Amino acid sequence: MTKQYLIDYTLQLADNALILAQRNSEWCGHGPVLEQDIAISNISLDLIGQARNFYQYAATLIGGNATEDSLAYLRDAIDFKNNLISEILNGDWAQTVLRQFLVSTYQFYLYDALQKSPDQQLAAIAEKALKEVTYHVRWSSEWVIRLGDGTSESKQRIEKALEEIWPYTGELFIPVQHETDAVTAGIGVDPKMIEENWKQKVSTVFSEATLTLPPQNIWMHTGGKNGIHTEYLGYILAEMQFMQRAYPSAEW
Repeated sequence: MTKQYLIDYTLQLADNALILAQRNSEWCGHGPVLEQDIAISNISLDLIGQARNFYQYAATLIGGNATEDSLAYLRDAIDFKNNLISEILNGDWAQTVLRQFLVSTYQFYLYDALQKSPDQQLAAIAEKALKEVTYHVRWSSEWVIRLGDGTSESKQRIEKALEEIWPYTGELFIPVQHETDAVTAGIGVDPKMIEENWKQKVSTVFSEATLTLPPQNIWMHTGGKNGIHTEYLGYILAEMQFMQRAYPSAEW
């Protein structure tokens, strides 16, 4: 019998990728220049591909009539386990690329460790995703540096974005029960073990971008991993799930 913690852990990985992809996709046709419009849209597609792989694995663990579609389209907000940082509003371009950098850097170290998991499915998905996330980190970090070390307006925008987003980063490294159980079983990755590498990478990029790291004692938002979300997730799901719920079992 499949352990519930493995299902929840896999769903968390899938939900993080899917919800961030949905947010990024809102930039399609609205990017600052065509090349970057395409870039952020391609990153969305990468994230959707990662989400699909994790959902497919979760569906096999759950069994019955579970599919990647039912897990994406037929669960309510309380069932989603994504970090809150994935669902908050895009804001302007500075806020979007800063969030992408912070999340992609987290994903890079997470997938790098997860590809060594004895769970062969999780390891294989992580190995493939790592190649994509490596590009995501490079692309987003270049934008953070460009804005932080650019004009007075771009500096002001990225600093405002940092003020808005940073209080959501703490949740990335605070384990919940299913993460702890996955780590105890030797399958998952302890988020605390990758926090220092994440901070070092962020600090290096911020230094080049002439940005100052916020104080460590700042208050952090939490709850997403346990299904306690912001109001924004409901709006995301309403848009994303409309067709499936309005026309059940419809096929193209």
